[in-house]
Amino acid sequence: MKSLFLKEINAFFGNLLGYLILALFLVAIGLIVWVFPESSVLDYGYADLEPLFTYTPYVFTFLIPALSMRAISEEKRTQTWELLQTSPLSLLEIVLAKYLALLVLVLLALLPTLLYYFSILQLGDPIGNLDQAGFFGSWIGLLMIGAVFGAVGIFCSSLTSQQVVAFVLGVFFCFVLYVGFTALADLQLGDVSYWIEELSLSYHYTNLSRGVVDSSDVFFMLGMIWLFLGLSILVLRKK
Repeated sequence: MKSLFLKEINAFFGNLLGYLILALFLVAIGLIVWVFPESSVLDYGYADLEPLFTYTPYVFTFLIPALSMRAISEEKRTQTWELLQTSPLSLLEIVLAKYLALLVLVLLALLPTLLYYFSILQLGDPIGNLDQAGFFGSWIGLLMIGAVFGAVGIFCSSLTSQQVVAFVLGVFFCFVLYVGFTALADLQLGDVSYWIEELSLSYHYTNLSRGVVDSSDVFFMLGMIWLFLGLSILVLRKK
């Protein structure tokens, strides 16, 4: 399992596309947080990183499917999936190795955003005037959102041998999970609306961004991760 995990990491950094995807993510987030006048923290008048935590999940809906689209579909396209199945690894270990490698990439994408934390600390008046609980709660929330999207991406990659199809499906499912249920709940369907909204990732992410890491929000996201990883295994086992 370790060798497959390292193989996935090396495969990502072994081609220019991997670096390009991460660079585009960091440039996009940097422009949103510091440059674009509609969202720039420099135009807010107070030290706050709300734009970072508001827009990053939407960027994730494209970034993470782009990172995960080749995880299994590429193995099928190059006909190495059958060879991988003959290894001593179980189907669960194969899926977990690919998923954990993807999580490392998501973490590497998020780590540079911690520099924004130290930058905004210096911009506060007085220096250090920042809702630190809210910042780290939101940052943990972003990591959890990335972990869920990663599981969704693995699932979509298991459905097809075409990377583009896996990417499009990943974007669709990630978007629906993040805002689709909230939009449906806004239709005012009575008491059902509350239960529908609780299925939305944005609902639980908002709770985490308040600085209180509630176990119910964490367990919900962990449940979503295991659901999509389990679906991936079922799809691969059936095929």
